[in-house]
Amino acid sequence: MTDLKNKVALITGSARGLGRAIAERFAGLGADIIINYSKDSFSANEAVVNIQALGVRVIAVQADISKPADIENLFAEAKKAFGKIDIVVANAGVELADVPVTDFTEEQFDRLFAINTKGTYFTIQCAAKNIEDNGRIINISSTSAAFPFPGFAVYGGSKTAPNYLVEVLAKEIGYRGVTVNSIVPYAVANAGIFTGMDTHTPELKWLSDMNPMKRMATVEDVSNAAVFFASNLSSFVSGQHLIVNGGGSQ
Repeated sequence: MTDLKNKVALITGSARGLGRAIAERFAGLGADIIINYSKDSFSANEAVVNIQALGVRVIAVQADISKPADIENLFAEAKKAFGKIDIVVANAGVELADVPVTDFTEEQFDRLFAINTKGTYFTIQCAAKNIEDNGRIINISSTSAAFPFPGFAVYGGSKTAPNYLVEVLAKEIGYRGVTVNSIVPYAVANAGIFTGMDTHTPELKWLSDMNPMKRMATVEDVSNAAVFFASNLSSFVSGQHLIVNGGGSQ
Protein backbone atom coordinates (compact mmCIF):
# COMPACT_ATOMS: atom_id res chain seq x y z
CA MET A 1 0.00 0.00 0.00
CA THR A 2 1.23 3.52 -0.77
CA ASP A 3 2.76 5.15 2.28
CA LEU A 4 2.98 8.91 2.82
CA LYS A 5 4.29 8.75 6.38
CA ASN A 6 6.76 11.50 7.30
CA LYS A 7 5.51 13.60 4.38
CA VAL A 8 3.94 17.05 4.72
CA ALA A 9 1.22 17.95 2.22
CA LEU A 10 -0.24 21.38 1.52
CA ILE A 11 -3.52 21.42 -0.39
CA THR A 12 -5.08 24.72 -1.43
CA GLY A 13 -8.85 25.08 -1.33
CA SER A 14 -9.15 22.08 0.98
CA ALA A 15 -11.84 23.03 3.46
CA ARG A 16 -14.42 21.09 1.47
CA GLY A 17 -15.09 19.29 -1.79
CA LEU A 18 -12.29 17.79 -3.85
CA GLY A 19 -9.46 19.49 -1.95
CA ARG A 20 -10.74 18.14 1.35
CA ALA A 21 -11.13 14.65 -0.09
CA ILE A 22 -7.50 14.71 -1.25
CA ALA A 23 -6.33 16.05 2.12
CA GLU A 24 -8.18 13.33 4.03
CA ARG A 25 -6.90 10.66 1.64
CA PHE A 26 -3.29 11.79 2.12
CA ALA A 27 -3.81 11.91 5.89
CA GLY A 28 -5.14 8.36 5.83
CA LEU A 29 -1.83 7.34 4.26
CA GLY A 30 0.15 9.04 7.03
CA ALA A 31 0.89 12.53 5.72
CA ASP A 32 0.72 15.62 7.90
CA ILE A 33 -1.64 18.17 6.35
CA ILE A 34 -1.99 21.89 5.78
CA ILE A 35 -5.63 22.75 5.11
CA ASN A 36 -6.14 26.02 3.24
CA TYR A 37 -9.35 28.01 3.11
CA SER A 38 -10.38 31.46 1.95
CA LYS A 39 -13.54 32.24 3.95
CA ASP A 40 -15.20 29.05 5.18
CA SER A 41 -13.54 28.63 8.59
CA PHE A 42 -16.32 26.32 9.79
CA SER A 43 -15.61 23.75 7.06
CA ALA A 44 -11.86 24.16 7.56
CA ASN A 45 -12.19 23.39 11.28
CA GLU A 46 -14.39 20.42 10.47
CA ALA A 47 -11.71 19.11 8.10
CA VAL A 48 -9.09 19.57 10.81
CA VAL A 49 -11.11 17.50 13.29
CA ASN A 50 -11.61 14.71 10.73
CA ILE A 51 -7.90 14.62 9.90
CA GLN A 52 -6.79 14.72 13.54
CA ALA A 53 -8.89 11.59 14.07
CA LEU A 54 -6.63 9.84 11.54
CA GLY A 55 -3.66 10.30 13.87
CA VAL A 56 -1.61 12.84 11.93
CA ARG A 57 -0.73 16.48 12.49
CA VAL A 58 -2.83 19.15 10.76
CA ILE A 59 -3.25 22.92 10.71
CA ALA A 60 -5.65 25.20 8.85
CA VAL A 61 -4.36 28.44 7.30
CA GLN A 62 -6.54 31.17 5.84
CA ALA A 63 -5.25 32.51 2.52
CA ASP A 64 -6.89 34.11 -0.50
CA ILE A 65 -5.15 32.35 -3.38
CA SER A 66 -5.75 35.32 -5.70
CA LYS A 67 -3.27 37.31 -3.54
CA PRO A 68 0.42 36.35 -3.85
CA ALA A 69 1.18 37.79 -0.39
CA ASP A 70 -1.40 35.44 1.13
CA ILE A 71 0.15 32.51 -0.72
CA GLU A 72 3.60 33.37 0.61
CA ASN A 73 2.20 33.55 4.13
CA LEU A 74 0.47 30.18 3.66
CA PHE A 75 3.77 28.51 2.78
CA ALA A 76 5.58 30.34 5.58
CA GLU A 77 3.01 29.13 8.15
CA ALA A 78 3.27 25.59 6.80
CA LYS A 79 7.05 25.53 7.17
CA LYS A 80 6.83 27.17 10.59
CA ALA A 81 4.49 24.42 11.77
CA PHE A 82 6.14 21.39 10.16
CA GLY A 83 9.62 22.47 9.10
CA LYS A 84 9.22 21.32 5.51
CA ILE A 85 6.78 20.75 2.63
CA ASP A 86 6.95 17.57 0.53
CA ILE A 87 3.71 17.68 -1.47
CA VAL A 88 1.76 20.63 -2.84
CA VAL A 89 -1.63 20.30 -4.51
CA ALA A 90 -2.78 23.47 -6.30
CA ASN A 91 -6.50 22.77 -6.07
CA ALA A 92 -8.18 26.09 -5.22
CA GLY A 93 -10.41 27.33 -8.02
CA VAL A 94 -13.79 28.65 -9.04
CA GLU A 95 -16.04 27.57 -11.90
CA LEU A 96 -18.25 29.24 -14.45
CA ALA A 97 -20.52 27.14 -16.65
CA ASP A 98 -22.97 27.69 -19.47
CA VAL A 99 -21.88 31.25 -20.29
CA PRO A 100 -21.42 31.80 -24.05
CA VAL A 101 -18.51 33.83 -25.38
CA THR A 102 -20.92 36.66 -26.24
CA ASP A 103 -22.21 36.88 -22.66
CA PHE A 104 -19.34 36.71 -20.15
CA THR A 105 -18.55 39.87 -18.24
CA GLU A 106 -15.29 41.54 -17.30
CA GLU A 107 -16.03 40.81 -13.66
CA GLN A 108 -16.44 37.10 -14.38
CA PHE A 109 -13.26 37.03 -16.45
CA ASP A 110 -11.22 38.85 -13.81
CA ARG A 111 -12.45 36.63 -10.97
CA LEU A 112 -11.72 33.33 -12.70
CA PHE A 113 -8.32 34.37 -14.00
CA ALA A 114 -7.36 35.90 -10.63
CA ILE A 115 -7.96 32.60 -8.82
CA ASN A 116 -7.60 29.83 -11.40
CA THR A 117 -4.69 31.28 -13.36
CA LYS A 118 -2.85 33.89 -11.29
CA GLY A 119 -3.53 32.05 -8.04
CA THR A 120 -2.37 28.72 -9.42
CA TYR A 121 0.72 30.27 -11.02
CA PHE A 122 1.86 31.84 -7.77
CA THR A 123 0.95 28.75 -5.73
CA ILE A 124 3.11 26.61 -8.00
CA GLN A 125 5.86 29.24 -7.94
CA CYS A 126 5.86 29.16 -4.12
CA ALA A 127 5.86 25.39 -4.25
CA ALA A 128 8.94 25.41 -6.49
CA LYS A 129 10.73 27.70 -4.02
CA ASN A 130 9.80 25.82 -0.87
CA ILE A 131 9.32 22.16 -1.67
CA GLU A 132 11.83 19.56 -0.54
CA ASP A 133 14.02 17.73 -3.03
CA ASN A 134 12.16 14.73 -4.47
CA GLY A 135 8.90 16.54 -3.70
CA ARG A 136 5.64 16.43 -5.62
CA ILE A 137 3.71 19.33 -7.16
CA ILE A 138 0.22 18.57 -8.46
CA ASN A 139 -2.06 20.94 -10.37
CA ILE A 140 -5.79 20.20 -10.42
CA SER A 141 -6.92 21.14 -13.91
CA SER A 142 -10.15 20.38 -15.81
CA THR A 143 -11.18 18.60 -18.98
CA SER A 144 -12.58 21.98 -20.01
CA ALA A 145 -8.94 22.88 -20.73
CA ALA A 146 -8.42 19.76 -22.85
CA PHE A 147 -11.73 19.51 -24.72
CA PRO A 148 -13.32 22.85 -25.71
CA PHE A 149 -17.01 22.90 -24.82
CA PRO A 150 -19.68 25.56 -25.44
CA GLY A 151 -20.26 27.81 -22.44
CA PHE A 152 -16.89 27.13 -20.84
CA ALA A 153 -14.65 29.63 -22.63
CA VAL A 154 -13.64 31.60 -19.54
CA TYR A 155 -13.37 28.65 -17.17
CA GLY A 156 -11.52 26.42 -19.62
CA GLY A 157 -9.26 29.29 -20.63
CA SER A 158 -8.36 30.04 -17.02
CA LYS A 159 -7.40 26.38 -16.45
CA THR A 160 -5.32 26.09 -19.63
CA ALA A 161 -2.37 28.33 -18.77
CA PRO A 162 -1.39 26.42 -15.59
CA ASN A 163 -1.03 23.24 -17.65
CA TYR A 164 1.68 24.98 -19.68
CA LEU A 165 3.34 26.11 -16.44
CA VAL A 166 3.43 22.47 -15.28
CA GLU A 167 5.38 21.44 -18.36
CA VAL A 168 7.87 24.31 -18.03
CA LEU A 169 8.47 23.81 -14.30
CA ALA A 170 8.97 20.06 -14.75
CA LYS A 171 11.94 20.90 -16.99
CA GLU A 172 13.29 23.58 -14.67
CA ILE A 173 13.39 21.64 -11.39
CA GLY A 174 13.53 18.03 -12.51
CA TYR A 175 17.21 17.91 -11.53
CA ARG A 176 16.04 18.12 -7.90
CA GLY A 177 13.94 14.98 -8.26
CA VAL A 178 10.77 17.08 -7.98
CA THR A 179 7.89 15.99 -10.20
CA VAL A 180 5.25 18.41 -11.52
CA ASN A 181 2.02 17.07 -13.00
CA SER A 182 -1.63 17.89 -13.62
CA ILE A 183 -4.75 15.90 -12.94
CA VAL A 184 -7.42 16.70 -15.52
CA PRO A 185 -10.79 15.48 -14.24
CA TYR A 186 -14.21 15.33 -15.82
CA ALA A 187 -17.08 16.99 -13.93
CA VAL A 188 -16.77 15.77 -10.33
CA ALA A 189 -19.88 14.90 -8.33
CA ASN A 190 -20.12 16.65 -4.95
CA ALA A 191 -17.27 19.04 -5.73
CA GLY A 192 -17.06 22.59 -7.04
CA ILE A 193 -20.36 23.82 -8.42
CA PHE A 194 -21.82 20.34 -7.88
CA THR A 195 -21.23 20.31 -4.12
CA GLY A 196 -24.39 19.16 -2.37
CA MET A 197 -26.30 18.76 -5.65
CA ASP A 198 -28.25 15.70 -6.75
CA THR A 199 -26.43 14.80 -9.98
CA HIS A 200 -29.23 12.43 -11.00
CA THR A 201 -31.65 15.28 -11.73
CA PRO A 202 -32.65 15.81 -15.39
CA GLU A 203 -30.63 19.05 -15.40
CA LEU A 204 -27.40 17.19 -14.57
CA LYS A 205 -28.07 13.64 -15.78
CA TRP A 206 -26.72 14.57 -19.22
CA LEU A 207 -23.23 14.77 -17.69
CA SER A 208 -23.45 11.06 -16.92
CA ASP A 209 -25.23 10.14 -20.12
CA MET A 210 -22.53 11.63 -22.36
CA ASN A 211 -19.73 9.73 -20.61
CA PRO A 212 -18.78 6.21 -21.76
CA MET A 213 -18.99 4.98 -18.16
CA LYS A 214 -22.37 6.68 -17.71
CA ARG A 215 -21.38 8.58 -14.60
CA MET A 216 -19.59 11.67 -13.42
CA ALA A 217 -16.16 11.52 -11.80
CA THR A 218 -16.06 11.11 -8.03
CA VAL A 219 -13.75 12.72 -5.49
CA GLU A 220 -12.35 9.23 -4.94
CA ASP A 221 -11.42 8.93 -8.63
CA VAL A 222 -9.43 12.15 -8.46
CA SER A 223 -7.95 11.33 -5.06
CA ASN A 224 -6.66 8.04 -6.47
CA ALA A 225 -4.78 9.94 -9.16
CA ALA A 226 -3.49 12.40 -6.56
CA VAL A 227 -2.09 9.55 -4.45
CA PHE A 228 -0.26 8.21 -7.51
CA PHE A 229 1.34 11.57 -8.23
CA ALA A 230 2.14 12.22 -4.55
CA SER A 231 3.88 8.89 -4.03
CA ASN A 232 7.07 7.22 -5.21
CA LEU A 233 5.01 5.33 -7.78
CA SER A 234 5.31 8.38 -10.05
CA SER A 235 8.96 9.26 -9.35
CA PHE A 236 9.83 9.27 -13.08
CA VAL A 237 6.57 10.80 -14.32
CA SER A 238 6.72 14.58 -14.71
CA GLY A 239 5.34 17.31 -16.93
CA GLN A 240 2.27 15.18 -17.63
CA HIS A 241 -1.49 15.74 -17.62
CA LEU A 242 -3.50 12.72 -16.49
CA ILE A 243 -7.03 12.87 -17.88
CA VAL A 244 -9.50 11.29 -15.47
CA ASN A 245 -12.68 11.18 -17.53
CA GLY A 246 -13.72 7.58 -18.02
CA GLY A 247 -12.50 7.49 -21.61
CA GLY A 248 -14.72 10.32 -22.80
CA SER A 249 -14.03 13.00 -25.37
CA GLN A 250 -15.22 15.83 -23.12
